[in-house]
Amino acid sequence: MKTYSPTAAELDREWYVVDAEDKILGRLASTIAMRLRGKHKPEFVPHMDNGDFIVVINAEKVKVTGAKLDQKMYNRHSGYMGGLKQTNLRTMLQKKPEHVLQHAVKGMLPKNRLGRALLKKLKVYTGTEHPHAAQQPKQLDF
Repeated sequence: MKTYSPTAAELDREWYVVDAEDKILGRLASTIAMRLRGKHKPEFVPHMDNGDFIVVINAEKVKVTGAKLDQKMYNRHSGYMGGLKQTNLRTMLQKKPEHVLQHAVKGMLPKNRLGRALLKKLKVYTGTEHPHAAQQPKQLDF
């Protein structure tokens, strides 16, 4: 008996909408990463992109536990000497709330071209409106 390996034509990807309001950031990100990767499907193979598309709304209303709002730092560097810029989570949620969830999910995906392709299937929006109504996404509750 041979091992079954799905082809790209056999894969079916669906669209899901996730409401991030009052959800814990890390738990939400790990579930989204699992769905993007396709680990919830019985035909999962680690070298293929067989996950679903995820649309996240209300990204600015995500919750964190403990003192992470002031203690969790996001770093970026300009490339020059002394060019390290640090921003805490509270400021990031005010300025770029989409980036917070994308950054959390990106850290849970593979660090290769497959991971970059998977991240393109994640759409994060502030507020309740999104431009993906034509794909008829299903509501996904965690």
